[in-house]
Amino acid sequence: MAQKFYVVWAGRQTGVFTDWATTQRAVDKFAGARFKSFPTRADAEQAFAHGGGASRSAPSANRPKGSSSDSARRAAHVAHQFDVSIYCDGACEPNPGRAGSGVVVYRGGELVELWYGLYNPMGTNNTAELNALYHALRIAEAEIDKGNSVEICSDSAYSINCIRTWAPGWEKKGWKRADGEIKNLEIIQACYGIFLRIKKKLTLTHVSAHVGTEGNELADRMAMLGAQRREKELRLYEDEMDIPALLKLRTG
Repeated sequence: MAQKFYVVWAGRQTGVFTDWATTQRAVDKFAGARFKSFPTRADAEQAFAHGGGASRSAPSANRPKGSSSDSARRAAHVAHQFDVSIYCDGACEPNPGRAGSGVVVYRGGELVELWYGLYNPMGTNNTAELNALYHALRIAEAEIDKGNSVEICSDSAYSINCIRTWAPGWEKKGWKRADGEIKNLEIIQACYGIFLRIKKKLTLTHVSAHVGTEGNELADRMAMLGAQRREKELRLYEDEMDIPALLKLRTG
């Protein structure tokens, strides 16, 4: 199947993307969504740059029934509505067991930093996700203080709900639940503290796992790398950032 490139002029995220799954999340149920597919990247980038008129819904023929190796691999970060995009993920094998966390940073749509570590020999998937989110929030706060627009993307609905939905109620009740203790309370409180300071300027987005979104896939690989190398600190990945090679690493 021929590679297609998708332009989103109006949606939750805008830009040029290389897979339908990412494009669909950007436009599904978004009022006034404008997007269209193109046969080449050059055509797509030119159309996006000119802000051309696109249809508000993609014809069914434009939706791939399968995916090429590239489109399944990642979305192109050619143009993005945020100055900084941060992806975070956790991994644990078995669960509970050897856990690690990963954080990925894009600036102006370009991959600039990969972080891995926070190894816990008796962790859980939830603690690994929360640890990753905590460090993503720290990075986000520093960037917001510099005046940058920031989005954090996580595939953990649990982590996002903890700080955005459940924490306000827990706090009002003295950080207690009627049906028992709040698990992972310490890291939740740490995340929530940062979130309260920056929530008006931060976009916190839930993304689907393992659907080919480059940032999410790389954060997953970094989380597994942290667990495999048993790296206790969050460490900057200093090897060559060969994205195709990194995406071939073991998944979490």
